[in-house]
Amino acid sequence: MPPRNKPPSAVGTSLWRHRNFRRYLTGQAASVAGSSITQMALPVLAVLHLDATAAQVAWLAFLGQLPPALLALHAGALAERHSKRRQMITGDLVSAAVLVTVPVSAALGTLTLSQLMIVAVVQGAASVLHDAAAISLLPRLVDRSLIQRSNSRVGALFAIAATAGSHLGAALTAMLGPARALLGDVTSFLISAGCTARIQAREPAPVRPEARRLREEIGEGLRYVHSDEQLRTLTLVNATTSFALGLLNTLWALYLLRTLAVSATVFGVVLGLGALGAAAGALTAPALARRWGPGPMMLTALAITPLTQLPLLLASPGLRWQAAIGAALFLQLACAGAAGTTQRSIRQIITTAGMQARMQAVSTWLTAGARPVAALLAGGLGTWIGVRPTLAAGTFLLFVPLVVLARSPLRALWHMPDRPSAPPGTGGDPVPPPLALRTAPLAVPTPARMEDDRHDRSPGGDAT
Repeated sequence: MPPRNKPPSAVGTSLWRHRNFRRYLTGQAASVAGSSITQMALPVLAVLHLDATAAQVAWLAFLGQLPPALLALHAGALAERHSKRRQMITGDLVSAAVLVTVPVSAALGTLTLSQLMIVAVVQGAASVLHDAAAISLLPRLVDRSLIQRSNSRVGALFAIAATAGSHLGAALTAMLGPARALLGDVTSFLISAGCTARIQAREPAPVRPEARRLREEIGEGLRYVHSDEQLRTLTLVNATTSFALGLLNTLWALYLLRTLAVSATVFGVVLGLGALGAAAGALTAPALARRWGPGPMMLTALAITPLTQLPLLLASPGLRWQAAIGAALFLQLACAGAAGTTQRSIRQIITTAGMQARMQAVSTWLTAGARPVAALLAGGLGTWIGVRPTLAAGTFLLFVPLVVLARSPLRALWHMPDRPSAPPGTGGDPVPPPLALRTAPLAVPTPARMEDDRHDRSPGGDAT
């Protein structure tokens, strides 16, 4: 077994035998499962118990997604200046503390939508800071040759955790009610904090450059991503996909629960099917990339994604349509798992060591910044033209990232890159943070979040 605090080599190494990796992964998998509980229980709480309208659901989504848009760039730069583990633990504990106020208020009969919105903002901010630190905590965990394999295994495990969380959320919601079901997510934050505290890897001394301001480091990250055509294209694909899915996902739960009269139990089962699709896509991503080439494979996944929305648009209440929606979500997130794992690996391979956190922060900033705008647009369109026409508009927008990728050289990328593209003055090996981290603000459930980043989790790319 390789030394505890050094990255394992590609030959004869099992990632699961790396103790610090395993502890880190356990904590993050618990977070993904907890996030799925909230994604299951929260819309039931807002829509069915607090009688939220389409506009109020949109505002809840907007406020929950606002912190990543405002704080991602700063969080990426701060991750290089402070203790990563301490920052992660603090974020987990703040999230647990603010989330536990929801079941407490519900038990006292004082819970309101306004409180849910405040909780969304605070938890979103804590999650952004946590994820930025987590991305850079294990910068040399795996060798560059193991990046795609580690992304594949981790993506699959996170999808399985999301499936378990969705089913657990449905069960807890049915047995305890949606407010007390959120205690499962509180527990997941505490597990994540405990696992992080047990990581024994030594952190380098915090970097506090006296001559450079934080905004200068942020600007350097922006210029780095913009100067590399591959990074620029993949980041734009992520951002445009995130905008389209942000519009769709804002009204997705409302449409299923109210228009299609889907029960809370069926709603959880549908989310679970989507998570299984993400696991299948992530596990098969390396083989698909080798067989067809990473570029054509991602292009195909983006082309299939809009088609998976058709059952939702054509559905009427009934078991057959519920099954069709579940199957379509499975296929959508299978595409997300395969393409998201591949594009994330490409970005990690071609990014130099000193820019990993900031590169990821730029992607998070753009993709997260698209979501609040999409949420507000969804609320306005849903009120003006109706929920189903708004979902049709979101489906049409899913063709934009397909066009972006099709017009770039990446469409003909037949092999995974094997070395970083380093501009002058940014030398170093690529540092692969192999994990799709959780940024889980309180909001309506998004099928895309099950895949990524993310978490977030979006077809053709991760949300972060």
